Amino acid sequence: VSGRTAGPVGRVSAVLVKELLAAAGEQLRDVSDSPRLDAELLLGKVCGWSRARLVVEQGAPLSAEAQQTFGQLLIRRRQGEPVAYILGEKEFWSLSLAVSPAVLVPRPDTEALVERALLLIETATAPRLFDLGTGSGAIALALASERTDAHVLATDQSEEALAVAQDNAQRLGVCNIDWRCGDWYGAVEGERVDLIASNPPYIAADDPHLASLHAEPPGALIADQDGLACLRLLVDGAPDHLVAGGWLVLEHGWQQGAQVRELLSGRGFSGVASDKDYGGNERLSYGQWHG
Repeated sequence: VSGRTAGPVGRVSAVLVKELLAAAGEQLRDVSDSPRLDAELLLGKVCGWSRARLVVEQGAPLSAEAQQTFGQLLIRRRQGEPVAYILGEKEFWSLSLAVSPAVLVPRPDTEALVERALLLIETATAPRLFDLGTGSGAIALALASERTDAHVLATDQSEEALAVAQDNAQRLGVCNIDWRCGDWYGAVEGERVDLIASNPPYIAADDPHLASLHAEPPGALIADQDGLACLRLLVDGAPDHLVAGGWLVLEHGWQQGAQVRELLSGRGFSGVASDKDYGGNERLSYGQWHG
């Protein structure tokens, strides 16, 4: 967009919105699964417009200043920086969450975990819940906003991540969450709840997909033992923190469902099952503890 002379994105004279978006989409095709959407979100940030307004303004020209700013954002995206970090926010469960490189970008697939957790506590009165490794607070905030009678305890070992999560809670006006800094069950010793939810690190250190995730915190992505170390820890420790009849719900990799079900059954959980994400892959597994 700046300093280039070829193509509609390269000009600093009047360029129409539709031309700019078409050229930007082509530039992002090799780094994004949704190049057009990325381009629309980034241009919307520059112009202060919604995606709906971008449609209406397809024939509008953009100033040289707007083109240059857009070009700078495109460079960041082409270098692999997630759109959510560039925008500073990401929608999850219809909640607008602030995000930063201190936390993972919330994924739509994690909403399947929220859906399952809500079903499991549907008949519970004033349930107590853990969200372990909360990151941006996405799971905790979704559950707490849906079940205002619940008490949610959300933990993370990263103080920076907790600061992001707490800021999100304050901005959204969600007050029924207790935030604690600590590693997994270390922050909740002696406490029992009706449901434990977690989206822990579950990617193996040699997984080729990590290359596309280089901008996100590796400590929130990578786990030892072929990606199963944190999942094992959570399964092993859950019985000490669940009431009789309580549930453990874990997100995991799309090929780890059978292994996580085996971990749950081996630890004595009943009703063990898995759910698929919106892409049709097994993404989460859960089981009930009867004590």
